Amino acid sequence: MRGGKHDSIWPLSQSFYLSLFSCLELFIYSPLLPVSSPPIPSLPLFMQVKLTTSHGDIVLELDPKNAPISTENFVAYVKSGHYEGTVFHRVIDSFMIQGGGHNADLSKKATSKPIKNEWKNGLKNVRGAVAMARLGGNPDSATSQFFINTVDNAFLDKPQPDGAAYAVFGKVTSGMDVVDKIRKVKTTNKQGMGDVPVEPVTIAKAEMLG
Repeated sequence: MRGGKHDSIWPLSQSFYLSLFSCLELFIYSPLLPVSSPPIPSLPLFMQVKLTTSHGDIVLELDPKNAPISTENFVAYVKSGHYEGTVFHRVIDSFMIQGGGHNADLSKKATSKPIKNEWKNGLKNVRGAVAMARLGGNPDSATSQFFINTVDNAFLDKPQPDGAAYAVFGKVTSGMDVVDKIRKVKTTNKQGMGDVPVEPVTIAKAEMLG
């Protein structure tokens, strides 16, 4: 990828994104692990998580009813402190911001086993929706990384070449202005990764609300 704002050099076409972003976790090169399918405990109807970032606070409302596996997975990472110190390592203005898997030096954090893809839960990749990032070619490969849609991305709701779409498990209820600040940061290439913010956009803390 080239540095700077991507929309000044990329055609924003659906076919372009379908070919380029069939893998929202392009930068993960770990061996595939067995899918984790533990029993899902009873979850409350509403769950909120606050992300304290270097650009402000973002509050997410999770949907345990429609996405119990993804929600339980995300909450487990929040409660373990996994997200503290991680960055939004991939930022594309008119697409999404992705984080949850890399430290500020872009080293990858260890994760638990991947989870089952819940893409058929009826939730859509609209602006503000939060979804699981995963490896292209393996629908059931999501771990800790997630992305926040900065625009409506209906093509992510359709099966990709690997036969599955991208599972939404919540939405931004407060702090979309912060998301919009992040989406506008200057990006570059670092360590073989594209669309990396020049200045790290850090998640200082992730915590459950209520």
